[in-house]
Amino acid sequence: MTTDGSRPADRVWRRLPHEARPLLETGLPGADLRTLLLDVAAARAAATRPADVLAQWRRDRMVRPTDVDPRRLWPLEARLWAELPEEFAAVEPAPVAPLATAAALGGVSQQRVVTTTRLTEVVSDSSNVLAVEAADRRSSRPRDEPVHVAAVQRQLRAQVFGPGAAAHFRLLVLVSSARATGSGRTEAGLLVTHVRAWQRLLGATVPHRRPRVALTVWDDGGVAERVADTVLPAVRDDVVPVVVDQARERGRSYYEGVALRLTTDDAAELGDGGLTTWTARLLGDRKERCLVSCVATERLLEPDG
Repeated sequence: MTTDGSRPADRVWRRLPHEARPLLETGLPGADLRTLLLDVAAARAAATRPADVLAQWRRDRMVRPTDVDPRRLWPLEARLWAELPEEFAAVEPAPVAPLATAAALGGVSQQRVVTTTRLTEVVSDSSNVLAVEAADRRSSRPRDEPVHVAAVQRQLRAQVFGPGAAAHFRLLVLVSSARATGSGRTEAGLLVTHVRAWQRLLGATVPHRRPRVALTVWDDGGVAERVADTVLPAVRDDVVPVVVDQARERGRSYYEGVALRLTTDDAAELGDGGLTTWTARLLGDRKERCLVSCVATERLLEPDG
């Protein structure tokens, strides 16, 4: 691996023997690297005092609890589960995922993910994890049988979002995967399924905040036509309306042709989603279609007071 010496890690690499870098990056088998990293972690742990644990607790935002009262949050999440359409199978994901799940699917830098010494990563986006689960389920089912899965999970992200932003938060994530039948029909069906689900969930929990679903269509082919003649007529709703937002640019390179945003009348953002290629890439099948969407459950809570 070549380097211009500009990354912070390069300073550390220069302190190690030259042959250490290729050995650690690609030379050691995974099992041997895990053994080495676990041994290093054990040595560090043996030298750690209780006072050191408390000091890290106070300074490290990734280990601190949030300010949200679980006695307020859990009943809300229970209501969301109760209202979720039955076609979505409930999943309780592990707190860790295979190494590079977020990077391989979402193109997220590994620097923004908490990597473990066992060559896994703490879940930073449950939509990636559920896409893997959906692909696994699709591989064992008839080709024309779609998969819909859902999970509520705490996410931990290493990047700093700004003052007051938490390093970890809870998301309710929906992921669907199905095989394309042509002319944008499959994509339209997935969009109708997710939009109707969010209309039901938001209408049951925060109708007084006037929630809505905003659709953005970057695709100029069959999917755009199906959004106009199939999706929008199927999701008319007085409580949670669907609007078209063609001004949106965020996520254009992340999503495939269509994105959705969950918001309120006061412009508070509750969640996001869109079509992706994730299950197609996982299964090596370009006809697979995948739609992901989520809501930050803590943002559905009313402010204290």
